Amino acid sequence: MLIRTETKEDYKHVFNLNYLAFEKRDDEAKLVERIRFSNCFIRDLSLVAEEQGEIVGHVLLSKAKIIQENGEKEVLVLAPVAVNPSVQKKGIGSNLIQEVLRRAKDLGYGLVLLIGHPTYYPKFGFQPAKQHGIELTQFKVPDDVFMVCELIEGELQRTNGELRYPPAFFR
Repeated sequence: MLIRTETKEDYKHVFNLNYLAFEKRDDEAKLVERIRFSNCFIRDLSLVAEEQGEIVGHVLLSKAKIIQENGEKEVLVLAPVAVNPSVQKKGIGSNLIQEVLRRAKDLGYGLVLLIGHPTYYPKFGFQPAKQHGIELTQFKVPDDVFMVCELIEGELQRTNGELRYPPAFFR
């Protein structure tokens, strides 16, 4: 399996992959497209997994903000991660997440937040964000599915406030 940065030539394949991975609904596929054409997109943090020339997985981190008492702090949000249903449960999603988190840290990002399954994401270092003083009010979700991963030690101690997803998540 090859994990690499997504290219423009991959866009159609990634759309189809997200469509399949999310039960033949196009919500997540359209979200990826909106993010790509927004100012929150980071090309180096949109990755694909390829097997035998076929794209079988995709993960995307994009910019968001935490509104704090003393201003704003740029953070990343993970959404979505998709794996072709025919090859799920083989570690493709895990490999994509580990690689995109490594790349984000290398780029100097300290925190990644997400809304996701509370028993899946902790193995990558994610923990409930609310216990670290980070709130989410744009979406109503249970506290245990709103999570944060600290990539750079000490970032959680220096960060509290409200996560704000960018407009691309709402169009």
